[in-house]
Amino acid sequence: MPASATPWRVLALLTSAIDKGYTMNSHQPYAPWSKTPARTVRRGHFWIPGDRIEHNGLTCQRGPMYVEWEAPETISQAYPVVLMHGGGFQGTEWFDTPDGRPGWAQRFVEEGYVVLVIDRPGHGRSPFHVDTLGEMGPPFSYEGGQQIYFPGSDKRHTQWPFAAEDKQAMDEFIAGYGPLPADLAFSQTLDADRMAALLDRIGPAILVTHSASGPDGWLIADRRPGQVKAIVAIEPMGPPFAHIPDIGLMAWGITAAPLGFEPPVTCAEAVRQTRPGALKLPALAELPILIVTAEASEFAAASPPTAEFLNAAGAAAELLHLPDLGVHGNGHGLIYEKNSDEALQPVLQWLQKCMPTQSKCGG
Repeated sequence: MPASATPWRVLALLTSAIDKGYTMNSHQPYAPWSKTPARTVRRGHFWIPGDRIEHNGLTCQRGPMYVEWEAPETISQAYPVVLMHGGGFQGTEWFDTPDGRPGWAQRFVEEGYVVLVIDRPGHGRSPFHVDTLGEMGPPFSYEGGQQIYFPGSDKRHTQWPFAAEDKQAMDEFIAGYGPLPADLAFSQTLDADRMAALLDRIGPAILVTHSASGPDGWLIADRRPGQVKAIVAIEPMGPPFAHIPDIGLMAWGITAAPLGFEPPVTCAEAVRQTRPGALKLPALAELPILIVTAEASEFAAASPPTAEFLNAAGAAAELLHLPDLGVHGNGHGLIYEKNSDEALQPVLQWLQKCMPTQSKCGG
């Protein structure tokens, strides 16, 4: 080594190489942060505790809920947004897209919203143990992911962010999935109870649900009327009374767990047997609800019957079919597909139309 090549000189050269995106042996590191724009936000996390239960003579906790939040430097929107992930996945689906672009969580922050992202009980960082939450459902399979996100028979689906044959990208995508609790009604009840506790803590909020968390939105509004200011449901699970393979039965119509109908009903079968419009959901009356569907998703067909059920029960649900507004090529994963920013725009416009803008959530 020449005398001039001191250890400090070698370190400087190596640091410069890394800054340029390569190392001394020309290996290209994985460094998405090098291309991501800097942003200034406030962020943190907290927990909504679960229930204390006794197990084998010891006290354990059942079904806590992890909450991560971000807020812009200047909060300009009246209510925070709570983002609720789909079945088997976790709150990370809102943070970044599979191809590394900012997700809807960041975009909402950029619009002046406080954003809270949850991991539903038993998902992600909200721990699952069979002794506290009961039996697990089946593991999430590659074949299931392929069926949900790559409707190969529909040539209109053009926005998925990686090729179906890209095995490495598919490995990384499936890695975030886990099982759901086997008891769907119990799982939805836990979700709604923990979310009700979250609203008790933070105050009124807007809910944005995706897929399997869609029924949670109706349950939460039913539990906390006035605290849910609007619901945006992205292709919510349905249709009414459907049996969802490997997940469970929507026994109460739009949910698997009981709802507060008027007049009161004591069993799910009574809901099925009652003519549409005879049962009302007073807590959802006049609540702004937007149900968003995609052009090339097999799940989209479930949403019109769900909207009909809600409206017959006294709600005010609107359908927003993305291609009707010029947003084309999406499947069920529209929140992280290549045009995810474009798909978000009509949602933001709808919220601006029905929500006040003065800040009520601090900052």
